Amino acid sequence: MTKKKLQAIACWLAVMIVGFVLINALVYVGVIDAFIENMLVTIGINIILATGLNLIIGFSGQFSLGHAGFMAVGAYATGIILQAMPTTVGFFVSIVVGIAIAIVVAIIIGIPTLRLSGDYLAIATMGAAEIIRVVINNMKVTNGAAGLFNIPQFATWPVVYIFVCLTTAVIVNFAHSRAGRAIQAIRDDEIAAEAVGINPTKWKLAAFVLGASTAAVAGSLHASYIQTIAPTDFGIMNSIAMLIIVVLGGVGSMTGTFFAAVVLGVLDTVLQSFGTLRMVIYAVALIVIMVFKPTGLLGRYEFSFARVLDRFRKKKEDAA
Repeated sequence: MTKKKLQAIACWLAVMIVGFVLINALVYVGVIDAFIENMLVTIGINIILATGLNLIIGFSGQFSLGHAGFMAVGAYATGIILQAMPTTVGFFVSIVVGIAIAIVVAIIIGIPTLRLSGDYLAIATMGAAEIIRVVINNMKVTNGAAGLFNIPQFATWPVVYIFVCLTTAVIVNFAHSRAGRAIQAIRDDEIAAEAVGINPTKWKLAAFVLGASTAAVAGSLHASYIQTIAPTDFGIMNSIAMLIIVVLGGVGSMTGTFFAAVVLGVLDTVLQSFGTLRMVIYAVALIVIMVFKPTGLLGRYEFSFARVLDRFRKKKEDAA
């Protein structure tokens, strides 16, 4: 690993630590109350969901509408296990189990559907998510349509914050690894990528499985934080809400996904006092942004400490 890369990693670690300390300090002095804390947790869960979806859509070029199904898998795994084992160990075990089930389900769904593309893939993944929801709706262990209640709360804001950092680090590292370059090559030109020895199905499936895993993590955090889940919580509108964050921030930009998740989260919270009118304002704001910035707020721009450090070194060299 080069010195420049180590310095960039150190900068990102510093940002994560400073962010954690700052939020903790604001909670301690009372600036962040229960209402704002709820907003931060919701934003954090949406970031985990949207970054995973952006990996599938923005980096591998697969139009998926099945994210809510994988979120449901994680949520119900946590809900069921925590009711039987209401401990911290049970919480982390439930997350691992949710990830494992999501991986298996993603492989079963991905192998036949990822040979499709565009609208056909979107319809196939949407159908798969609906199958997951219907299965959950008709199982005794999930309590059917009534859902699960009184799930122990272990997903506090620090836990969600840590998982946002961990999942983002995993996804970003994957996106910038050899595997990430392979899926981006497939996205840009699948035939050319296959001609140079890249297996499209293998790498598209890898991105799909990783995205599904992070969705399961988000589902686990959601279930433990909200403490009540039902099959209706994981319908097609949830997948579309995540798609909106990805498109609004910029397809293929993790920085854009973070920015859009925060903007939409704050906007949604600020407009709470407007009642049903807030959805109209929310929709108009989205339309205006997409009309004047169709590539998303940040397009494919990605913030990089490595670039910042390079500019700093150049300026230092020029000054010398």
